Amino acid sequence: MQSVHIVSAYDEELKYLSKRIAAMGGHAERMVEQAISALVNSDPELARKVIEDDAVLDQGQREVDDKAILLIGKRQPMATDLREVIGVIRISADLERVGDLAKNVAKRVASVGDAVQPVSLYRGIEALSDLALTQLKEVLDVYASRSVATIGFVRDRDDQIDAMYTSLFRELLTYMMEDPRNITPCTHLLFCAKNIERIGDHATNIAETIYFIVTGDQMPVERPKGDKTDRIVMPIS
Repeated sequence: MQSVHIVSAYDEELKYLSKRIAAMGGHAERMVEQAISALVNSDPELARKVIEDDAVLDQGQREVDDKAILLIGKRQPMATDLREVIGVIRISADLERVGDLAKNVAKRVASVGDAVQPVSLYRGIEALSDLALTQLKEVLDVYASRSVATIGFVRDRDDQIDAMYTSLFRELLTYMMEDPRNITPCTHLLFCAKNIERIGDHATNIAETIYFIVTGDQMPVERPKGDKTDRIVMPIS
């Protein structure tokens, strides 16, 4: 009877960790969506909310770490259960970083301010964030279902995010060269675009962690990388 009670309590502890990851994931998604909305619509109040909401993810990561370490010490999990607990620690760290990146976008809303930028730039930022959010939502769905059949496709899409970021990088540089008054707002938009691209990278990290949890194998080290911004050199007139 005692062993049944212990197993039941152990299962509940594992489920609790999974629920916390799901809650953190949902919160991270909302932060990204709201940060982009605040940027595109020049909404300082929404930006302030995003900045304040980051504390929720920070607290979530601390809680997950504490619970996971306690579970390891108390239950001494092995095999799949151990991968689950270690994976939860890694995923919570990635989600916390997603929150930091969303907060950084929100913090730049005031700096971009009322500067008039071409609509295409904001459309590019929105399109990039849509791809990154799709990536994040899909990996969180895979975490809930543990169906890793689509993990490869999720990982491959990171290449699309990188390619779009490279295109946006080039466009922003062009606007800065055309008019020095664009340098400050476009520089902040460059940082925003990079933050969004990094969100896609963290989603890919989560996908790889889920694959390891479920299969016990690591995905190949090489992943698609389409970020070519290091090769862009604008001509000097």
